[in-house]
Amino acid sequence: MGDIYLIIILAGVLLLCIVGILVLKYAKRKYPSDIDLMEGHDFEYFCADLLRKKGFQEVEVTKGSGDYGIDILAEKDGITYGIQCKCYATPVGVKAVQEAYAGKDYYERMVGVVLTNQYFTTPAVEVAKKLKIMLWDRGYLESMMEEEE
Repeated sequence: MGDIYLIIILAGVLLLCIVGILVLKYAKRKYPSDIDLMEGHDFEYFCADLLRKKGFQEVEVTKGSGDYGIDILAEKDGITYGIQCKCYATPVGVKAVQEAYAGKDYYERMVGVVLTNQYFTTPAVEVAKKLKIMLWDRGYLESMMEEEE
């Protein structure tokens, strides 16, 4: 009889641990994280540091104004990137994709990217497909951040 109680108690503890882990994981995604509170330029530097940690080289944050639509220049595996960063409270629209497209050519980059703490509007996704601009949304950003933990 004592063994049954021990098994029940251990099962309960295990269940509580699993629920606790799930709650922490859910809470981490549900509530705004530090990235949502950053100013635009701070977000650009945060993203540049993250890209360096992910193996990008020659990572450079462009000047704040007059950057021609690109905030970060980077290279990885022989491919050059022009990255437009958007730290928004709402979904990112077509304008950011257009800026990345123009900036990619201005800086003579192979790939144009929009990187955001949010997600993209449907029109932005459609335009990005047409213009061949990569969209790195919140899910992609979080996956890069989780790999660092």
